[in-house]
Amino acid sequence: EHRRDSREHMVRESCQDGQLGACPRESPSFHSRFTTLTISRERRSKHGAKDGAVGAGRGCGSAGNAMATAATTALFEPGRDGQSPQVVVLVGAPGMGKTTMVRKVMVEWREGKLHTQFDFVFCIDCKAIVLPMEASVADLVSQCCPGLRVPAGKILDDRKRILLIFDGFEALGFSLVQPEAELSSDPREVKPLELTLMSLLKKTVLPEASLLITMRPTALGSLGQCLKGEYYMEILGFSAARREEYFHRYFENPNKADMAFRFARGNEILYSLCAIPVMSWTVCTILEQELCGKKNLLECSKATTGMMMFYLSQLLKHRDRDNPQVLQQFLLQLCSLAAEGIWKHKVLFEEKEIKDCGLDQPDLLPFFLNERIPGEGEDHGSVYAFTHLHLQEFFAAMFYVLEDDEEMVSSLGRLEKNVNKLLESYNKSRKDLNVTVRFLFGLVSQESIEYMDKTIGCRISPRAREELLEWLQGRHRGLSHPGQALKVSEMDTFHFLFEMNEKSFTQSALGHFTDLDLQDTKLTLYDQMALSFCIQHWAGLGSVSLQGCSFHWQDPEAELDAVGVVPRVWRAGEQPGQVRCAEPPFSVLSHRLQWCRLSEGCCAELAVLLAEHPGLACLELGDGSLGDSSVRLLCEGLRSPGCRLRVLR
Repeated sequence: EHRRDSREHMVRESCQDGQLGACPRESPSFHSRFTTLTISRERRSKHGAKDGAVGAGRGCGSAGNAMATAATTALFEPGRDGQSPQVVVLVGAPGMGKTTMVRKVMVEWREGKLHTQFDFVFCIDCKAIVLPMEASVADLVSQCCPGLRVPAGKILDDRKRILLIFDGFEALGFSLVQPEAELSSDPREVKPLELTLMSLLKKTVLPEASLLITMRPTALGSLGQCLKGEYYMEILGFSAARREEYFHRYFENPNKADMAFRFARGNEILYSLCAIPVMSWTVCTILEQELCGKKNLLECSKATTGMMMFYLSQLLKHRDRDNPQVLQQFLLQLCSLAAEGIWKHKVLFEEKEIKDCGLDQPDLLPFFLNERIPGEGEDHGSVYAFTHLHLQEFFAAMFYVLEDDEEMVSSLGRLEKNVNKLLESYNKSRKDLNVTVRFLFGLVSQESIEYMDKTIGCRISPRAREELLEWLQGRHRGLSHPGQALKVSEMDTFHFLFEMNEKSFTQSALGHFTDLDLQDTKLTLYDQMALSFCIQHWAGLGSVSLQGCSFHWQDPEAELDAVGVVPRVWRAGEQPGQVRCAEPPFSVLSHRLQWCRLSEGCCAELAVLLAEHPGLACLELGDGSLGDSSVRLLCEGLRSPGCRLRVLR
């Protein structure tokens, strides 16, 4: 009973959190939304990382030969040598879930479910707690749990089985290079704080105690020199299965969870980014607001760029608000580095490059770049990588549109801000620039310009809008043959316009074209939304050709092919198959749907279309798989008074 009371007291006193504002025990959403993370586990040599296993920014599912697991139970499980680790270093980029894992450890220990080998667990939040310049180990314990029933000194003297947790260790800012002769062996001895911490790390004090340390990859260097026999675990994020699980845990309504996950799954960029837990939270938070307001993701105004900007605002919350020029300068340098890397197919950057760019700012750098510590036998310095490739592409796009003054430009001085060069390179051969170009369109929307200015404090120049418009109009004119109707036949055009999400810009971009011609394309839900958005604002559209195209509702492994004149989406509360078509401005005269594997249900919807839209003059269904029942359904539409079809093939 005393042990259980002690557990409850430890958690109550040490797990107060600034974001939730309550103990995890009192927050039902903590239990309901917690989703297990994928973790790689490596034992580190005394002098550095093993094969660069930690901090290389690899992302989930790339653990290589490292042992991978996905639960807090793994933190102190015996390793391959059969020994349980005494020191565990949990590494992860911002937003990967380090603090959440710590909270889970505390909750499971209090409830007696896991980590029962410890009599006491003390958690010090290094980011939030104000520690004295000098302190003993007993002082640290007393400060993190000020209402202990048993004095901290007595607990430590009794050699109880203790776990000490330091969450966000890098926030303390210590170099950890103090002389070992000055280390302490007495938990009551008061010494400079850095010496007291080094005594714990070096095991000169409380040698039987276990340590759990969470930190960012950029801070591993000095810590590794202080530890012996430690295990390093890197949070890789959510696996594919866990991403879907998180969406279902986040949304209370299973239909909304399905819809939101299909939205993310259909967008390759978003789905890949959702491996980062905080990005999954960002996407769910935004889609929840969209679904509450409109009940229909077809009308979702937050494309990928909008979610990235929201993610960026969360990373930079309360940082450098008093000196926005510092943040503006840092972001300019960061974007320059990202763009140069994208041009050179480069994702790893040497320490010298980071310093030359002026990015060696410890209060900002860890939010964007992971550090890879050199392994044993490697003689070069640390190298850095963006937390995710798509983040690098986002910042590369920002490079071309962020406003700067002459002084800032001269300090960059490496890469030319030439939007046309970027677009033409993409058009000719550099298809790997697709994501960067898509973000470019999203960033110059009026909504993005206002959001970046008000929320993040960055000024985006609208000058690139005209260049983007001219490029879109010119690329499709070049693809159309002389004397033929001007047609749009590239799906990426619809992605770009949907990313910007502006009616007037879309009307201008498509105003000179009359035909939509897509062939042999598998359209995801996200593709369909982009296509539908553009069709609704395409006043001059006269012909739609979807030869060999199919509309996919789910994952490729469990897809349901469907085809329609206009992409369709599920509204909240509807079941698969109960669908409604988005309405275009029906100047469309012709639809070509050859080899689209039309089902009987599709023919029923085509029949409704024939009856309701007299502007439809030509319909081509060169399919070969239509059965009698499908043809009968089509005939019902042909017989309706509203049908004005002149040609049926």
